[in-house]
Amino acid sequence: MSSACKKAFKRITRPSSCSQKKEDMTKSQTQDFSSQSHARLLPQDSRIFLAGHRGMVGSAIYRHLQAENYGNIVTRSHRELDLVNQAAVRDFFQNEKISAVILAAAKVGGIHANNTYRAEFIFENIMVQANVIHEAYRSGVERLLFLGSSCIYPKYAEQPMREEQLLTGVLEHTNEPYAVAKIAGIKLCESYNRQYGTHYRSVMPTNLYGPNDHFDLENSHVLPALIRKFHLAKLARQGDWENITKDEAVFGPISAEFRDGLKGQAPTKASNFQSSSAIRLWGSGRPKREFLHVDDLASACFFLLNLPDDVYAAIRAVPPEQQDQLALEGSSASSNNDPSDQKRVSHINVGSGKDIRISELAEIIQEVVGYEGAVSWNISMPDGTPRKLLDITRLTQLGWQPRISLHDGIKKTYAWYLAQTE
Repeated sequence: MSSACKKAFKRITRPSSCSQKKEDMTKSQTQDFSSQSHARLLPQDSRIFLAGHRGMVGSAIYRHLQAENYGNIVTRSHRELDLVNQAAVRDFFQNEKISAVILAAAKVGGIHANNTYRAEFIFENIMVQANVIHEAYRSGVERLLFLGSSCIYPKYAEQPMREEQLLTGVLEHTNEPYAVAKIAGIKLCESYNRQYGTHYRSVMPTNLYGPNDHFDLENSHVLPALIRKFHLAKLARQGDWENITKDEAVFGPISAEFRDGLKGQAPTKASNFQSSSAIRLWGSGRPKREFLHVDDLASACFFLLNLPDDVYAAIRAVPPEQQDQLALEGSSASSNNDPSDQKRVSHINVGSGKDIRISELAEIIQEVVGYEGAVSWNISMPDGTPRKLLDITRLTQLGWQPRISLHDGIKKTYAWYLAQTE
């Protein structure tokens, strides 16, 4: 270990030991936590580095911290601090005296982006995570929250997916590099906790949406892509090319192929007759996905970040009846060599607990946007994983619940989307 690491190690306080009773609490006992009132682990004057504050997730967490009266939030844009640059990250932590870190910075995208830019997704995400987590440790930061993704689970994982299913099967090929990077982030936090006594926690959100999402037609996730496609098709049916131009200036280019499809939506010059041309959507529409509004994720992150250490340890316990099975599966939940952290999962799922077919999602968005034309599906495009639904039992047993319904969340997101071009 380098001298700098040794100095950082000395500054880190190891977790206080808990009684055996607390360490071995069963899953049923964790239900009592929801009725307890806990003091915040992070004082309101804590100097919190929020990495990725301009993104959808980071901006939601920033709003939530402000609402909770945290006034010492440290942020940096990519231009001010390139998190891929190890030396720059090291200098930042040495100079800023950070108390806690929320790592929401990541390179993200939909199926097309993940499958096309595979090297960029695995390299940039691993570098950002390694640099931030390691330099946080070196500078003495005890509290860190890492945000991953539900794509870490095997392609054919049992549904709903429990935390214990990490590393029990083959990943979905289209987003495998991104998933491997996120698994590496989980294992970084887990390993630093075991070796150095830090308190680095990992949360795995489901598919997210909301303000500041990416609406790129080629590289965004399915929900924002559907919002934009239906909106543009509605404008084309109205012959409103001025607002289509405004939309392109704000949210990015429209491909020649999609533009041709929009022209097919336009009314004829001879009359106000609306074309029967259909808007073409990717895939079959059959896969099922779970969606969570990003403001609900922000509340869950704040909730989990402030859980007492003994409570957080208890909710991660693997029920005794599952431990032998997991050992056979080779799950990471049972691979811990540290007796104080054996038989515990390394992360917590965050989701809505409900999933929906992509075709049904499209119908909701079509209704919210007000598009009245036809829809067709391009089955030559990949569907990805057949179903992705997280088991959020551990989180809900503590009393946390999502508050924003899918329909209301889509309405709010579309209202935000419209406001960007006004």
